[in-house]
Amino acid sequence: MDQTINENRTVLHVGCGAQNPEKLPEFFRLPGWREVRFDIDPDVKPDIIGTMVDMAAVETASVDALYSSHNVEHLYAHEVPVAFAEFFRVLKPGGFAVITCPDLQSLGQLLAEGNLEEAAYTAPAGPITPLDILYGFRPSIARGNHFMAHKTGYTNQTLGQKLVQAGFAKVTVSKGQCFDLWARAEKAGGAALAAEPVKPARKTGRASRKSLSA
Repeated sequence: MDQTINENRTVLHVGCGAQNPEKLPEFFRLPGWREVRFDIDPDVKPDIIGTMVDMAAVETASVDALYSSHNVEHLYAHEVPVAFAEFFRVLKPGGFAVITCPDLQSLGQLLAEGNLEEAAYTAPAGPITPLDILYGFRPSIARGNHFMAHKTGYTNQTLGQKLVQAGFAKVTVSKGQCFDLWARAEKAGGAALAAEPVKPARKTGRASRKSLSA
């Protein structure tokens, strides 16, 4: 890969948590990318403190990419358009957002079989059940981390729709391997990056302004 493509690129890591570069997809750890950490919690010492619905501390059209992992399900449904509009605003023309979150549609078979509390998969934090995917990781919530509760959810279709409605010109949503969705949303203008920093997927749903306009 020609590393000059990524020279002096900035990725805004939304909901970064405690500092750990390995939280970023490998693509963003290539030479030429610089991580700017953004979080609501001052204790994790982010570069910028703020929320997804109020990113006023980030200048308009100031970052080349945005990465958000398992944050947007913590928004209330009415806050999602506000947050996605903020994601769109801070990106430079030609920039893109990579967003991953739970895939509620993929839980259908497990829910139909009544498997609410059996582990669907194992994460670094421990076994994850369908109830955790729906409502938030229960052990963390039980420890008082109420912000870990999930307040809304997405399928590949609805996530794509909401990103298109926010103004993104091209949106690709892929199903991951652990009941998750991976979206790449591109802002029109500028020179779009050729690389695709989205995890390999089993199935892909594509959204466009024409097919998903409200």
